[in-house]
Amino acid sequence: MPLQIVHHPDYDAGFAVNHRFPMSKYPLLMEALQARGLAGALNTAEPAPASWLKLAHAADYVDQVIGCFVPEKIEREIGFPIGPRVSRRAQLATGGTILAARLALRHGIACNTAGGSHHARRAQGAGFCTFNDVAVAALMLLAEGAAHNVLVVDLDVHQGDGTADILGDEPRAFTFSMHGERNYPVRKIASDLDVALPDGTGDARYLERLAAILPELSAMRHWDIVFYNAGVDVHAQDRLGRLALSDNGLRSRDEMVIGHFRADGIPVCGVIGGGYSTDVPALAARHAILFEVASGYA
Repeated sequence: MPLQIVHHPDYDAGFAVNHRFPMSKYPLLMEALQARGLAGALNTAEPAPASWLKLAHAADYVDQVIGCFVPEKIEREIGFPIGPRVSRRAQLATGGTILAARLALRHGIACNTAGGSHHARRAQGAGFCTFNDVAVAALMLLAEGAAHNVLVVDLDVHQGDGTADILGDEPRAFTFSMHGERNYPVRKIASDLDVALPDGTGDARYLERLAAILPELSAMRHWDIVFYNAGVDVHAQDRLGRLALSDNGLRSRDEMVIGHFRADGIPVCGVIGGGYSTDVPALAARHAILFEVASGYA
């Protein structure tokens, strides 16, 4: 069976090519997946309605984003203004992760070609993140009774402060973040489990730590679904990461996570997380590794 993939052309909000957030990685990722023959089961994302978004975010903030009247102070923390295209993109990416989660429950694994906006907190967005798609999706599944125990495995190089903020009081959700110790955000919000790594951590030490933690997560309880944030900003050539993983390290990491949970029959919903490079085609190829690995478990 082909891998279930969720996408929408409007994941690209059309930023200038020199913007710090490389928005063109989304269409280039789809081109990379098509070139690899991985786009055989493509599903189109739909915007998440306000009622879904308000499960995770303050109602006034959701209304500000949808209405495109976010205060300038919050826009500065997010890193870009919230106009109609950015607002639509945030709603679509969140809807895409919700759809990918439902597909994962049905098929065992599915991936969104966006998502992983883990700095968006309950009250506002931050750090290039407008809505926290994984937190919204987790709370949707719990509210519907489609899942009763949800695990977030966040391996983006930046700590998942927003996800920790939103899910911190939800006992049915467990948040795990392994990230760069000295990286953004400066003021971190504690996850249920945080592992902070020093600058320069390479493949061997990274994979050794991860291999030790995964069995501990599985021993906690039976998870109904795992949300996997496969950020590639841990790569040695990422300009915001400061860790030192190689392409092979990324592949081994994704294989370790997905293989571990699929061996136990636990559905996995993959999101792409962060990745920052002026060589955007190379960045898109790094993001494609998640889909290459996931396709082996479809």
